[in-house]
Order: sequence, then C-alpha cells, then structure tokens
Amino acid sequence: MLNIVVELFWEFFKIGLFAVGGGPATLPFLMELAKKKPWYTMQQLTDMIAISESTPGPLGLNMATYAGFTTLGWYGGLVSSLGLVLPSIVIIILIARFLENFNQN
Repeated sequence: MLNIVVELFWEFFKIGLFAVGGGPATLPFLMELAKKKPWYTMQQLTDMIAISESTPGPLGLNMATYAGFTTLGWYGGLVSSLGLVLPSIVIIILIARFLENFNQN
C-alpha cells in the first residue's frame, strides 16, 4: 500500500507541476495516467470530469481527489490532492521569498 501511496503522490505532484492553465490543463495528464496505471479507466475519467464540473471548487483539485478516492479511499483522495497543490505552494513561497528582497524599493 505504501508503494501505491508514493506513486499516487508522485504522479499528481508531476501533474500539479506541469499542468499550467488550470483544471482543463490536467486532462491530458489524467488521460495518460489512466493508460499507464490501473487506478481508473477512461470511463471513470469521463465520470470524474462530469462530477468535478458539477461540484464546487477547482476542477483539477476535484479530479485529483476523485481519482485518489477511487484508488485508495479517503486517504488516496487526501494524498493525491496534496500532491497536486504542493508544487504551487512551493513555487509561490519561493517567489514570495525572492520578492521579499525588493520590498524596500
């Protein structure tokens, strides 16, 4: 199970890092993930899109949570969601630290 948790986190971390443009930008990555891993099928991906569109919140995060939930239940939803948002958090912190140097100007 630990192996699946690490894989789930890593795959969604990569999606969060490279899918620039919001939720619709995650779709090609999720399609490739459906082909590569047995976590969900293409039919489940279409269901994931429909459910993510109809629930409140960011589309990419909703899809990551749904994919993780179908893989490992609530724990998988939490891990995949964290993996998706962590790159953005790290990048924003790095930019804020960099811009802090120019605060006096």
